[in-house]
Amino acid sequence: MKGDVILKITSVTIKKKEKEGSRMKATADITLDDCFVVHARIIEKDDSLFVAMPSHEVAPGRYCDTAHPITKECRQMFHDAVINAYNEQD
Repeated sequence: MKGDVILKITSVTIKKKEKEGSRMKATADITLDDCFVVHARIIEKDDSLFVAMPSHEVAPGRYCDTAHPITKECRQMFHDAVINAYNEQD
């Protein structure tokens, strides 16, 4: 049932990948409840940072997320945790 299980982000590990001309700025390992990890990418888009969830190519140039938050609140929780960890790495 919806709302029975609440996962908490217990850690975020950032690996910066600054490469000239690339929009990808880093990868992020997001650990949930110290027992499940999601590997995401931090992408620069329109002068802001975007957390890209894991995906795979389904057709040339077309990608589909393999794991992603399904609520606005959960997506915001992931975004805030990852971007805060990225900004702390300066």
